[in-house]
Amino acid sequence: MNDRTINEIEDEIVEEFSLFDSWDDKYEYIIDLGKKLPELDAQHKIDDNKVRGCQSTVWLVADYRDGRIYYNAESDAVIVKGLISMLIRVLSGQRPGDIVAAPLTFIQRIGMTTHLAQTRSNGLVSMVKQMKNYALAYKLKYQSQ
Repeated sequence: MNDRTINEIEDEIVEEFSLFDSWDDKYEYIIDLGKKLPELDAQHKIDDNKVRGCQSTVWLVADYRDGRIYYNAESDAVIVKGLISMLIRVLSGQRPGDIVAAPLTFIQRIGMTTHLAQTRSNGLVSMVKQMKNYALAYKLKYQSQ
């Protein structure tokens, strides 16, 4: 269970990125984050779990336990794998309503939107949208949240 709020985790990521002077270093860090992402079970690598709107292949699954959502994902692109790992870090273990309402400002605050190619930026938006869609579905299914 995640005791920290989405905002607290976002602040933590912004702080980590502030330690790097260049975007080369930041990209290296993103790639390292992606390498630490646990591998997704082959059974989840199906068309239904693919994130639409991503140039690279991204599989995303969500699990609902004890009023919170837990995400797992994988991508065939190293940068994308790093980006999804940051989203998982921020959103996994949170309540559906909090995920749906989260503005996810850390993406802009670390400068990601201005340093990603347009196709990657669109993919990032698609990943966020898919994660929020899962949260909304669980929120509607379990209205008491």
